Amino acid sequence: MLNKTCYEFIDALASKAPIPGGGGASALAVSIGVALGCMVGNLTIGKKKYADVEEDILELLRKSKALIDRTNKLVQDDAEAFEPLSKAYSLPSETEQQRINKEKTLQKALIRATIVPLEIAECCLEGLKLIEQYAKKGSSLVISDAGVGAVLCKSALQGAKLSVLINLKLMKDETLKKELQSRIAAIEAEGLILADKIYQDVEERICS
Repeated sequence: MLNKTCYEFIDALASKAPIPGGGGASALAVSIGVALGCMVGNLTIGKKKYADVEEDILELLRKSKALIDRTNKLVQDDAEAFEPLSKAYSLPSETEQQRINKEKTLQKALIRATIVPLEIAECCLEGLKLIEQYAKKGSSLVISDAGVGAVLCKSALQGAKLSVLINLKLMKDETLKKELQSRIAAIEAEGLILADKIYQDVEERICS
């Protein structure tokens, strides 16, 4: 998916094609948000004023690179997870055997299609934790970009949650369904509080 140009990716999102969709867009938003954190870090290292936090920033950059690699892969993973689900919806259901086969195929596809956006949500939370540190330790000249990164990760988290919920709605395995509902609720609760805190701290630092 990310081998496309930005224009191609946006055109694909706008089309009637089932992929890429909201999950992939959310994963990409995390990558962009964390990349903005990296920019803050890279514009901080080498500055005398921030010499005491340079090692911390370098470690943040290492972790951020690993996270961006992961979220970039999740853009593709989301497309690959949704395609079998899309095909399952189109299976014939005229006979009883066809209905049984369709439901079995659908339930199997739903699991992967739900797990991937849940992983995206986990990445959003991880990204916010990294951006929080960039916002605290990064150069005041570019601190607004850490705030933008937090906003993008927050939006991506809420987007990933919606992708999880729409798939859970059709899931018949109640045990797994409750487990996944609990996980996404916990991630969202922690992530939204952190995102809003980062935004407020950045705004106060800019205006002080």
